Amino acid sequence: MPKELGRPCKGVAFFFGLGLAARNLGEMMPNKDYAIAMARYNLWQNENLMGAASGLDDAARRLDRGAFFASIEATFAHLLWGDRIWLSRFTGTDAPQATILDSVKVGIDWATFCATRADFDAKILAWAHGVGDAWFLGDLGWFSGAMGREVTKPKALLVLHMFNHQTHHRGQIHAMLTAAGARPGDTNIPFMPARFDTL
Repeated sequence: MPKELGRPCKGVAFFFGLGLAARNLGEMMPNKDYAIAMARYNLWQNENLMGAASGLDDAARRLDRGAFFASIEATFAHLLWGDRIWLSRFTGTDAPQATILDSVKVGIDWATFCATRADFDAKILAWAHGVGDAWFLGDLGWFSGAMGREVTKPKALLVLHMFNHQTHHRGQIHAMLTAAGARPGDTNIPFMPARFDTL
């Protein structure tokens, strides 16, 4: 394991899942500031990628490009579904009725989807601003349809997962967009435009 000043690097232990309890690494876990920063980044990057995807026609967005969820549009749809699922668990609001198998179905035209995505990104940001610091210290239990059983995990770990899940699938979308000839803008967090700092 990598060393840092002769001591094991706790970050490596956590991120590679070496069995350490996440709550023992509280200083490294997501908090309110992290949630706000990542909610801003999420909003920026969805604007970025949807803008690039809007330069393609419907057929290009729906073309099976060999990704896990096949197409640009289907991956966008699954990502919105996943965000809705997690925010419903964090807030106690209604979850989407679709299962993970149906999560790839957009069901609306592209312009309406983009408006729906932007509206939900604003809800994620509003949640991040409104959630209390103490909320991140507790656990969350839910029934996982994917695993078919009840699951309980630290809330901070699940917030980390939600934003990581976004980045994972946006990476797939970015690759498909560039393969299709589209050119998304910057994706680096340090270069997020200043207008997002006040959101």
